[in-house]
Amino acid sequence: MTPPLRDADARWISGFLEAQAAELDAARNTQLAYGRDLSDFAGYLDRQGASFATATREHVESYLVSCEAEGLAVSTRARRLSSVKQIFRFAYEEGWRSENPALRIKGPGRAKRLPKVLSAGDVDRLLQAARDSTRDAVRNTCLMELLYATGMRVTELVSLPVAAARGDPRMILVRGKGGKERLVPLAPPAREALVQWLAERDAAEEARQNETPRPPKSPFLFPARGKAGHLTRQRFFTLIQDLAAAAGLAPDRVTPHVLRHAFATHLLAGGADLRSIQAMLGHADLATTEIYTHVLDEQLRRLVQEHHPLAKSGRRAAPEPDKDDT
Repeated sequence: MTPPLRDADARWISGFLEAQAAELDAARNTQLAYGRDLSDFAGYLDRQGASFATATREHVESYLVSCEAEGLAVSTRARRLSSVKQIFRFAYEEGWRSENPALRIKGPGRAKRLPKVLSAGDVDRLLQAARDSTRDAVRNTCLMELLYATGMRVTELVSLPVAAARGDPRMILVRGKGGKERLVPLAPPAREALVQWLAERDAAEEARQNETPRPPKSPFLFPARGKAGHLTRQRFFTLIQDLAAAAGLAPDRVTPHVLRHAFATHLLAGGADLRSIQAMLGHADLATTEIYTHVLDEQLRRLVQEHHPLAKSGRRAAPEPDKDDT
């Protein structure tokens, strides 16, 4: 069992998280991740006889060494350092500390990995599996069509307000990270799936009004009876794995985020420009979107290596004679 945090360190963490929620509108999942990372660091400091108020650069560096010794992934170590840097920057700005001990510490380099991408044929099979669902086929089809048509993050999708989907919209308003809103166009198949799901959803909501006590109407497009009030990320993750298996795809290849990558890569392959894709994905930095150009480069390289006869034989073609020489 993890020992309780010192009261002072616990107040630092709660103050930091409250500011993140109020000033940056940080998502709940982001706040939870910060909280876990900072609690772990506070526990380490306590074992060293230190605290957030007294920690030095050496404490931060030795903490990173201990994380590496635990065998934590590079991405996890980088995220933990980011959390530590942010709380010390916040503390400095608030006047809790006169200096920032993590200011000049560089994190472990993170290897760039190309995102996994499904082919258009794979996506078609997933969509067909959703239509063929033995339960909730209309809802599942709407979820998958919207995900592939918009490239939404899974949290954005499952928490969509029903008001955003009323009136057969050509565009849908998505509230993303940091509360930033963006408009994403809907393709005809997604609009059709949305209309069908709204009819079924609204009928179910009306039927619930006969219950005693009468429940309030849900504000969400994909309502659920759980605490969140809408379909959870975890439930949708399980659903998409089941659909992948039904479609004959390896479930470990298919996640909601892989469908987001497919949306972007297929758009780029079809001739869409990076700026438009950036806007639809809600990326703050164009460099994040540019990773999809590398995905296409890699796909073209594999295509040549696997299918070009000269690549298979390792021979070079002899140059054809000039027409003037024949």
